[in-house]
Amino acid sequence: MTTTYHRIAFTDSVKQAQERNGVRDQYARFEERNTRASGLGEQERAFIGGRDTMFMASVGENGWPYVQHRGGPVGFLKVLDDHTMGFADFRGNRQYISLGNIQVDDRVAIILLDFAHQVRLKIYAHARAVEFDDDPEMMARLGDPAYSARVERGIILDVEAVDWNCPQHIVPRFTETEVLDMVQPLQEHIARLEAEIAATKVAAVV
Repeated sequence: MTTTYHRIAFTDSVKQAQERNGVRDQYARFEERNTRASGLGEQERAFIGGRDTMFMASVGENGWPYVQHRGGPVGFLKVLDDHTMGFADFRGNRQYISLGNIQVDDRVAIILLDFAHQVRLKIYAHARAVEFDDDPEMMARLGDPAYSARVERGIILDVEAVDWNCPQHIVPRFTETEVLDMVQPLQEHIARLEAEIAATKVAAVV
């Protein structure tokens, strides 16, 4: 069951902070306009499927939050249906902080960024672990045979709310693939010019 982003994010203390900083009326109107529960539509599906990095926050039983980077090949984070995502949990430093946290409190917050286009998507979800023996079919959906990292388990994310955040202060950064795509036309142009120069030199000699 999904809900609207502001029902989770705008707690009483948040509303008080908005009031003190002169923006409560603005966000009250935002709440009035955004009454429909938000799932994963076409725009969210396309954006999520194009990411190779995400940041997920969880909270331990001591009350301290923990933010973990998760990454992999483009599309490692998979949309399973309109309200569910999942990813293969690749072996890392084996501290298992997020894994332990979600066993106590399954609520997580996720930020996905497209640095090149300065776009940000925020997601609230409930997280749960899936082991190979428990659901091999799901693990097959989450895996990527072309990626060599060892998969320890799967993490399923039942989405509660999503919000497209403003692009301010996102410094553009580009992956190696994005840079190669951008310079490819220049490389092709340089190759054509070099071929023309070489042909001109040959003609001049003849």
